[in-house]
Amino acid sequence: MKKYDAIVIGDANIDLVIAGCNELPEPGQEVLVQNMTMHVGGGAALFSIALAKLGLKLAFNGILGEDGFGQQVRDRFAQYGIDTSFIRGSSTNTGISIAINPEQDRSFITYLGSNAELSMKLLDMESVASARHVHLTGYRGRQNHGEFMETVRAVKARGATTSLDVGWDDTGEWFTGIYELMGEVDVFFMNEAEAEHYTACSDVKAIIAKLSAHSNHFIVKLGSAGAVATVNGQSKFRSGFNVPVVDTTGAGDSFNAGYIYGLLTGKETETCLLYGNACGALSVTESGGSTGTPDRMALERFIAGREGSTTDNWENASCILSGGGQNR
Repeated sequence: MKKYDAIVIGDANIDLVIAGCNELPEPGQEVLVQNMTMHVGGGAALFSIALAKLGLKLAFNGILGEDGFGQQVRDRFAQYGIDTSFIRGSSTNTGISIAINPEQDRSFITYLGSNAELSMKLLDMESVASARHVHLTGYRGRQNHGEFMETVRAVKARGATTSLDVGWDDTGEWFTGIYELMGEVDVFFMNEAEAEHYTACSDVKAIIAKLSAHSNHFIVKLGSAGAVATVNGQSKFRSGFNVPVVDTTGAGDSFNAGYIYGLLTGKETETCLLYGNACGALSVTESGGSTGTPDRMALERFIAGREGSTTDNWENASCILSGGGQNR
């Protein structure tokens, strides 16, 4: 038995979520909004909380400011039993991201803060030997590609499996070296928009065919439509759940947690997709990226109450996906 089910390295910050802001104020003007709420944010942090809520044992590797916000993140992790002993402190303030109109196409104002100091070199390789799995975030293409390759290989050499959510490429380069990394990572996550940019394909089947040449296990998240997982060249689809949307922040990270939970508990691909879709759906029903994410019993209740409401039929999936125009 290993001490941790998973170790996570990546970003953690504070999210200030603003609801009902339909316009930004002009100089000297005040705009009233419906609500403001503060939550722990950052893709790696949200993934960690969601996976810990499902009952797995986690440790977090990252960097936080020695300020009140940094302590708030640590306290939130501790609430769910996440080991924070590998988090490094920084004289830089903890990052803050302001999300405006989270129920629609979101806009962000972000201060990276201590997250700007993130590096794969923060991953304590001695801790990796105590983990079954390592989840990575923060890939920035050409800027840190070599660092990621080195880290993934080092993790695998210590007997742990790996997963990575590639994230959005702010540079717009969509570095083709990603294919080399896909060949090393055990489970590779991306959303449909990211997959379209990396492959230069707009059809989901064409995207999957191109990515299959480089990865044995990858998932393309399709937002409310569901998700497709391709394992050893075989693709499985699960449609999403229809739920009231309050805040879409962290839905993709919650999906990742549900999928990895299924994988680490020995479930088949179809069930991993089901767990991922359910966690992603529940996360959008409440404000904040981790507030709505379920524990194991809530996950099982949610799925049981909607038995038969999703499909894993690939032909049906093709009909769903051909409509396009959905918010991913």
